[in-house]
Amino acid sequence: MTSAPSSIALVAGGAGFIGSHLVERLLAQGARVVCLDNFMTGRARNVPHGGNDRFRLVEHDVTEALPADIARIPFTRIYNLACPASPPHYQADPEHTMLTNVVGTRTLLRLAEAHGARFLLASTSEVYGDPEMHPQAEDYRGAVNCTGPRACYDEGKRAAETLAFDFHRLGRADVRVARLFNTYGPRMRADDGRVVSNVICQALAGDPITVYGDGAQTRSFCFIDDMVEGLVRLMESDSAAGMPVNLGNPHELTVSDLVERVLAMTGSASPVIRLALPEDDPRRRKPDIARATELLGWAPRVELAVGLDRTTAWFAEELGNTQPAYRERLVAAAE
Repeated sequence: MTSAPSSIALVAGGAGFIGSHLVERLLAQGARVVCLDNFMTGRARNVPHGGNDRFRLVEHDVTEALPADIARIPFTRIYNLACPASPPHYQADPEHTMLTNVVGTRTLLRLAEAHGARFLLASTSEVYGDPEMHPQAEDYRGAVNCTGPRACYDEGKRAAETLAFDFHRLGRADVRVARLFNTYGPRMRADDGRVVSNVICQALAGDPITVYGDGAQTRSFCFIDDMVEGLVRLMESDSAAGMPVNLGNPHELTVSDLVERVLAMTGSASPVIRLALPEDDPRRRKPDIARATELLGWAPRVELAVGLDRTTAWFAEELGNTQPAYRERLVAAAE
């Protein structure tokens, strides 16, 4: 799946984990790309610098009015990935998180309206809260605590979806909405508090591995390459307009199972310590991707073992601090 011919794309949040991979993919397909990011969680080194006249990096916060020169660009595709996505980051400034989702989304929807651009909102599985339906399909309305510590993000994304669908119903913008489930891969931040990055980084450093609760809670992990493929397919689909589409891996496993896999992969002897489960932390999370499969011809292809291996190797290089057993494994693999 390729982007539209002569695509001029804006990627808000394009220096973040998922956004930077999306930028890379769009550039590879020949698009012109403007990346907006305020660098609260994104990093400039995630995106290309110099040597590509089809790419521009602009430091900007979408809660503020767009720079005049950006607002004049005749974008054909607008991807809104602008918002911290891990609890420690989005809870650090909950007001800004909510405003990013509401004010930022409105700003970008109005930009799409002005230029007739197609708009994609990167929403989240968090709109389902701590779900009472399993797996979660798009018609499930969720079980969200609207006054809890995660509400700035959960309700912020629900409000962003409301804006997007209202713009679509009123004919003001051609809208796509992706509900992203747990995604992992290179360029995750070591300090983002997500379970994959936590477990890998702690195992590589030989530190105790933190498990919240009894470890029986489940997650479904989608590798970054698959997620980017899904986002591009959704943006270019003519049959998925004006509806939410789950993107994630339906293979479900417990947190304890993930820990065991990473310990075996790294050869780490890190002990496991258990802490109290955070408030409103979902007990189960698994997407129903029937809609994405039917409308987009999409399903994850990267096996968990392959994705974890690539992610662990990236973190090992990024951190430069790994257990001897893992270093020996890398050396043996290179011989």
